[in-house]
Amino acid sequence: MTPRPHDLIWLDAATALQGELPDWVSSQWRPELPLVVRRDRHPQGLIAVGVRGMRRDQRAAGWVDAAAIRRRVTPESLADAHALLRSPFVSQQPVQAAIAIAQQAWPWSWGITGSCGYALATEVPVLHSTSDLDLLIRAPQLLEPEALLRWSQCLAALPCRADTQVETPYGAFALNEWLRDGKAMLKTDCGPRLTDNPWQAC
Repeated sequence: MTPRPHDLIWLDAATALQGELPDWVSSQWRPELPLVVRRDRHPQGLIAVGVRGMRRDQRAAGWVDAAAIRRRVTPESLADAHALLRSPFVSQQPVQAAIAIAQQAWPWSWGITGSCGYALATEVPVLHSTSDLDLLIRAPQLLEPEALLRWSQCLAALPCRADTQVETPYGAFALNEWLRDGKAMLKTDCGPRLTDNPWQAC
């Protein structure tokens, strides 16, 4: 399957990472560490990826050929309650929050992204006391308002801040913005656009 935005991917060689990259990438990234798939288009069909550095301000954008990918982890695969309970970071608030969500039934597929997702997938200790929990809902069709309200109420009761991106066939938007304003900035492969219907093609 073609990697989707927020998937974590591992490459078969350091040389497979392409693009104009800052100097810190060569010293801090190696193929044993994943890249995060981002939303962008390349004329040759390369996959857009992001590189994570040791510092929070160290993020770089690159490109990879799909043939160089040797492993892929989806946000959904990280949201398994049993796996979360076995995580070495189970005492951290974002993981505790994810466990609380995973113990409930939801009418959609959801997953964990951001620093918590990275930590769960790699066991690299990137979480800290003020880390948020970044979440993704896959929404190929319009979501039921009642279920979204229950999700929001669940997140409001968590021990840490939690933010949700909703992925539609045309891009992704922030759930809080959508619930507050009735419209949202949809992030697409061609750039952001403001819309009151994220399930409608531009």
